[in-house]
Amino acid sequence: MLYLTENKIDTNALIEFVQTAEAGAVDIFIGTVRSKTAHKKVVRLEYEAYDKMAVKQMQEIVNEACRRWEILKYAVVHRHGILEIGEVAVVVAIATPHRQAAFAACQYIIDTLKESVPIWKKEVYEDGEIWVAAHP
Repeated sequence: MLYLTENKIDTNALIEFVQTAEAGAVDIFIGTVRSKTAHKKVVRLEYEAYDKMAVKQMQEIVNEACRRWEILKYAVVHRHGILEIGEVAVVVAIATPHRQAAFAACQYIIDTLKESVPIWKKEVYEDGEIWVAAHP
């Protein structure tokens, strides 16, 4: 399962989706909207995405992770649109036979997604806003 959405992410549903009797481990990364960045109070985040390209690149990242680790099931979901403080922005859930693979695959997917997928984040503060450069 892999998609972009403007709707709230049901984290529990994603965890349930990836669980399988063959898995000895389920690892999950949940990225949330925090209230402060670099000593500035964040009011909200606004995400924009080039949807078709983003989903394609997300799938390529997951495909590479599946080549590297024995992933039994996965769920990768990213929000776009306006998100309030505390809301879930991204979830990566991975089920593998053993924990080390689950940890490694989950970290690889979120780190690579943040580096290369065309999803852009604007932080809105009390006194202004800025597009955050996620891609080095």
